Amino acid sequence: MDIDGIVGTVRNFPGITRKHPIQEVVGYLPTADFSNVLASAGEDAAVIKNGDECILFAADGIMESLMKTNPYYAGYFAVLVNVNDIAAMGGMPLAMVDIVSIKDNRICTQVLKGMERAVRKFRVPIVGGHTHPDCAYNAIDVSIIGTAPCDEVIYSHTAKVGDDIVFVMDLDGFYPPELPLAWDTTSTKDDDLVRRQILVMRQIGKEKLATAAKDMSNPGSLGTLGMLLETSGKGARVDLARIPRPSGIDFTQWLISYQGCGFAITCSPTSSARILELFSEVAMDGAVVGSVEKGRKFIVHHGDDERVLFDFEKDKITGCIRKG
Repeated sequence: MDIDGIVGTVRNFPGITRKHPIQEVVGYLPTADFSNVLASAGEDAAVIKNGDECILFAADGIMESLMKTNPYYAGYFAVLVNVNDIAAMGGMPLAMVDIVSIKDNRICTQVLKGMERAVRKFRVPIVGGHTHPDCAYNAIDVSIIGTAPCDEVIYSHTAKVGDDIVFVMDLDGFYPPELPLAWDTTSTKDDDLVRRQILVMRQIGKEKLATAAKDMSNPGSLGTLGMLLETSGKGARVDLARIPRPSGIDFTQWLISYQGCGFAITCSPTSSARILELFSEVAMDGAVVGSVEKGRKFIVHHGDDERVLFDFEKDKITGCIRKG
């Protein structure tokens, strides 16, 4: 296994490097004076206290390259990425709004068809939004709200030293044509199974099994875990050989792929088996791939061969740090 090649690819992957400006943006947007904001930057969704229930609030914009390459999937993923953000935090997705910017009506139609399919599949409605019918570009942005009991929310910044690190992924998927980093596990799968997969994290929140979690999004599996560690102010050691993977897929490609349904979870070692059991019931593979450690170094290894993937004393992904 070429660990140097893996480390270099992950560190320089645009799915990670394009996260660097986030810290600068959120610096202009203070939340400290708002007592009902329990968490914001660094989480998959902001957490807004509303009595005993918390509102989970997130938004995602689809990359211009995907709009150009496959507008149908741009629309479909615009819904999916938002649903996954709510699911990762143990929430129930409730509704979405969208902003559609239109230059080419043919592209817009494909985007809307993808969104329609995703809404029907995940049973989360788009209830409003805004349309720009006269733009010089095509774009789709979606915002979502969800809810969870405040004591069941799963944050990103609360990983603990000594935790197991669990990766869960759906290995039954495919790369659509011209999308070699988008592992599609949902579009052709039974709708009921897909919804059940999304709700496993809600059960994990109810049983309080996880200390922290994120859905495996555009930065890939290692990049997603890196963001979790960064915002938690922790380090980790991950055994590359333990990471679940489908047969016949290049391993480096797999590590930087967006997962249609995948989660990086930290938990007490006493909870790992139960988490893996819950996901196995919905045909998802998982494994304990490492552990959370003191310090700020994220180390990957294969046997005795190890490298520092990120040293958060000097490296950054988002720069959002909130020690739990």
